[in-house]
Amino acid sequence: FADYRKDEPSSFTLMPELAIFPQFMYHLRRSNFLQTFGTSPDETAYYRTIVLRENTMNSLVMIQPALLQYSFDEGPPQPVLLDSCSLKPDVILLMDDFFHVVIWRGEKIQAWYDKGYHEMDEYANFRTLIQAPALDAKQILADRFPVPRFVQTNAGGSQARFVTSKVNPSSGGGEAGAGGIFTDDVSLKVFMEHLVRLAVQS
Repeated sequence: FADYRKDEPSSFTLMPELAIFPQFMYHLRRSNFLQTFGTSPDETAYYRTIVLRENTMNSLVMIQPALLQYSFDEGPPQPVLLDSCSLKPDVILLMDDFFHVVIWRGEKIQAWYDKGYHEMDEYANFRTLIQAPALDAKQILADRFPVPRFVQTNAGGSQARFVTSKVNPSSGGGEAGAGGIFTDDVSLKVFMEHLVRLAVQS
């Protein structure tokens, strides 16, 4: 599955076919399928039943949610890393983890929204930016069964946890990441380094 020299972590190289497998392992261990803190036994049973019944594509979305970025600079929505570095002040994110569809607005976007710019004719491009993720979310909700929970939130909002609990805290556990996330969990980088050390040890 990999090439390496014993006791030399820097020599470890995964086969191309398995290159993204560790990140799915990382997100699986943080998912509701294995982490039961804050969820009832009924919820846990529900999540596990659904993942066993769905197809491969939907199951992968449950393990590693899809994250789309909407901004003035990039035109159509762009897929971005499920990482705290993607939580930027001037973008809107749409996260789909199959069970939830979440629209997250950065600080700057939310400030403009609170001032009502999206209702002014001279800011029609901002109105379009606000409407785009809502239309995409509506399409997901219409096509999926069971129907996901729809959440709209912003940076620092009470329901931003739906996004911050899923993204990789890339600055490392125990300190604020690029998106201002405080967590005791390790980052994907630390997780990978630990796996590599275990794999190459004698």
